[in-house]
Amino acid sequence: MLVTPAARGSRQGNRTTALRWAALLRSLGCRVRVATDWNGAPADLLVAVHARRSAGAVRRFRARHPRRPIVVALAGTDLYLDGLRHRTVRGALEAATRIVVLNRLARRRLPVALARRTRVILQSAPAAARAARRRSSATTRPIGRFDVLVLAHLRLVKDPLRAAHAARLLPGTSRVRVVQFGGARSAALAASARAEMRRNPRFVWRGDRPRAQTLAALARARLVVVSSRAEGGSNALSEALVAGVPVLATRVEGNVGLLGSRYSGLFEPGDTRGLSRLLARAETEARFLARLRKDVRRAARALRPAAERRAWAALLTEVVPPRGADRPPRLR
Repeated sequence: MLVTPAARGSRQGNRTTALRWAALLRSLGCRVRVATDWNGAPADLLVAVHARRSAGAVRRFRARHPRRPIVVALAGTDLYLDGLRHRTVRGALEAATRIVVLNRLARRRLPVALARRTRVILQSAPAAARAARRRSSATTRPIGRFDVLVLAHLRLVKDPLRAAHAARLLPGTSRVRVVQFGGARSAALAASARAEMRRNPRFVWRGDRPRAQTLAALARARLVVVSSRAEGGSNALSEALVAGVPVLATRVEGNVGLLGSRYSGLFEPGDTRGLSRLLARAETEARFLARLRKDVRRAARALRPAAERRAWAALLTEVVPPRGADRPPRLR
């Protein structure tokens, strides 16, 4: 059973991760069911995405099956923003046979006893993002614009309007336009985005759109901004890296753990002026943009689906007892 708090049809990162993992596990011979909770159905292994929000499923599965393995994947809100202090998060981690984190720096946040049980699995992105980028040409981009893409739902932890605020500080000659994709988690955040569009001619909020539209926008973008205040391992960042689109990202562990501490496009969370300076450099300095593009391609090498599949194969070998080739692990 693979449990995620994001419901069927959701475009949230947790659901995207769960569906990709389900496909990888099936390719390894597992029978997988994805659900928002564990309802007592038979399963040899429980995989829980988001420790705090899936803690109830973890607790009930452990009580019913004391000896069966549980894998708990830590979301950014579990790891950061004092998430590890929550009793529910700690309880889920104590019950876990293995813990999964989504960036190379996250393990150091955990106590030694938990870190020993923790494995790093970087989130891959499909080749569709890279293929769309290749099909895109300069003629498909709006003439006279330097489109900067933000792929993030409107949540406070994502600081989603930071790029829009930074664009306000650019000189009048700038061609930057910030295009935001993602649904609003509250009426207040939706109202803020609409108000920003009224006062800021450099900002457009597209709302929650189908994946095909976001991929097309990614293919045309000159730059992607990841402005999160905390990040466990962003699907949007992985997709931008695989597509070869230069990125500006906050200096938080989830981003640095994918990009590296020396990446030139990092800025401090909430630093509007710092981000504005980087936007100006990316637009006007060809060498700076080329360096970002080169570093992005280097980082993307670790994000291939085959590497993520190998990581899951190794993890299954650790936690699931051999059953014979004709009896693959049952996750439903």
